[in-house]
Amino acid sequence: MPSDSQTNVVAADALTLLLHNQHALGAIEEIAKWLSENGVESVADNAVAAMATLDTNAKAITDAIMRLRQY
Repeated sequence: MPSDSQTNVVAADALTLLLHNQHALGAIEEIAKWLSENGVESVADNAVAAMATLDTNAKAITDAIMRLRQY
């Protein structure tokens, strides 16, 4: 059984990834609004990059949650 310290690190890692996702969502919202007002293609690339962050973190978040559930 892992120590409380190890459990805290896993929980903190998962929460940090969730925070990054929240920041990415905020950026997507701003970009989507701007795109709807201006229709600039280069800004769409930023939205895609922010969404890639969400995709990347989704598996790590799931893995961290599963690790937490094992403890």
